[in-house]
Amino acid sequence: MEGGEKASEGEECPICSPVAVSKSAQKKLLKQQKWEAKKAEKKAQAKEQKKREGERKRKEWEETLASLSEEERLKMIESRKSLRKERMDKRSEERERKTERLSRAKQCGQKIVIDLEFSHLMTPSEINSLVQQIMYCYAVNGRCSEPGHLWLTGCKGEMATQLQRLPGFDNWSIEREDRSYIEALESEKQNLVYLTADSENVVDDLDRSKIYIVGGLVDRNRWKGITMKKAEEQGIQTAKLPIANYLNMCSSQVLTVNQVVEILLKFLETKDWKASFFQVIPQRKRLQAAEQPQQKVEGREESEEKDDDDDDDQYETKKQCPSLEQHVTA
Repeated sequence: MEGGEKASEGEECPICSPVAVSKSAQKKLLKQQKWEAKKAEKKAQAKEQKKREGERKRKEWEETLASLSEEERLKMIESRKSLRKERMDKRSEERERKTERLSRAKQCGQKIVIDLEFSHLMTPSEINSLVQQIMYCYAVNGRCSEPGHLWLTGCKGEMATQLQRLPGFDNWSIEREDRSYIEALESEKQNLVYLTADSENVVDDLDRSKIYIVGGLVDRNRWKGITMKKAEEQGIQTAKLPIANYLNMCSSQVLTVNQVVEILLKFLETKDWKASFFQVIPQRKRLQAAEQPQQKVEGREESEEKDDDDDDDQYETKKQCPSLEQHVTA
């Protein structure tokens, strides 16, 4: 059953009612729990290591000061204060530049909407995964020389609750709407373009007059075609990114929400689809560039996974690249 279809009388709605969990789903759940437990353990270990390192440095500093004369001690303290002030001033300047860029993006930046109206179809773990992807989208956008104007629509219920738990979320320079994009952007409906894997239209260039929508759905491949169906029912345009023109994808051909948003942002900076795809799409998901021998491009995700064992690597791949129906197929 897809979309807004209702269960007939006497039938249980598969969305609302308990569903028997298959052995495959149980295995994936156990692997997910194992990965999350290992992640929590690593985080705790890193925190403890950071604490020990801080204590070590503090002890070394105190020992160094104790070995100096009063004059030398005062000079060293003053020098340290000066360096700290310099770092703080630099960070302050960077924050100001970032605020200026994001403010300018609100006025004339490319509008990119993340549609959050699918939260009722996701498990708590999937919602948490999407929240982390949104956090990454915002961080990447803030670092861009030409950031986009990001929107979160349908931001309510459990999704809104989880987002509110992110540090500093209320201060984000991003549009938040509990209404759907159709309601919030009603006057610009003719400019809405839903990025979906099932569209026959290919994006050649990003049009500043258009508003590109990325479906916020971590569905583990349960809801095939749901974003395309939604766009058709709403009578809005659809499109997909031109990945097939530049890359041959291996195995799963889907991307996460943050990968799609980052590709759009990279293209705004480079005006080069191929460069954008190679910088964002992990090596493991690429066979080779179209009409070009395979080349290795070191990516963020590869370096993050080097320390994991094979089982955790396999789960990490699924964790970071869940099946999101709105994403582009080759």
